Amino acid sequence: HEGGIGPEDWTIVDGIPVTSVARTLFDLAEVEDERELEFAFEEADRLGLLRMRALEDVCARGHGRHALRLIRPLIDAARAPEPTRSWLEDRFLAFCREHGLPAPEVNAVVLGYEVDACWLRRRLIVEVDGWSFHHHRAAFERDRARDAALQAAGYRVIRVTHRRLEREAATVAAELHALLGTDRRAT
Repeated sequence: HEGGIGPEDWTIVDGIPVTSVARTLFDLAEVEDERELEFAFEEADRLGLLRMRALEDVCARGHGRHALRLIRPLIDAARAPEPTRSWLEDRFLAFCREHGLPAPEVNAVVLGYEVDACWLRRRLIVEVDGWSFHHHRAAFERDRARDAALQAAGYRVIRVTHRRLEREAATVAAELHALLGTDRRAT
């Protein structure tokens, strides 16, 4: 078919126009059941044809499409577990999965600062704070200075506490979806 397929989603092989593997998987998610899609996803991976970045790009262009509900969990499951430095960072990654948020990078270095979680393309940083680690003056001051430097460079820095993750989960998820520009209904 031709509708809505941009040049980034197809190529010519032996004189025949074909969609990319990423676009084909996305289109399959529109019409196949979860089991068939998972089989195709695994086969593409087994053959060395699966490119996660390309699949994520197709998903980004497919805002609001039914396919997102089926394809995003496969993307998240295929990613190698990110190493974290604390149980609260682990909890935040689980929170992202539970609420259909794209998986962030964890413990990435941004402008020389190690941040707990980030979506670099969206210039959004999340610091997960526990009271026991951040309740003394030096840590409090250091965190505020780092936040200011990152914000001055154009990053949005959001601080999320363990208490908010547990008691205000829906609100925190809605805020992050809004900041990321993701459609939580499509997840």
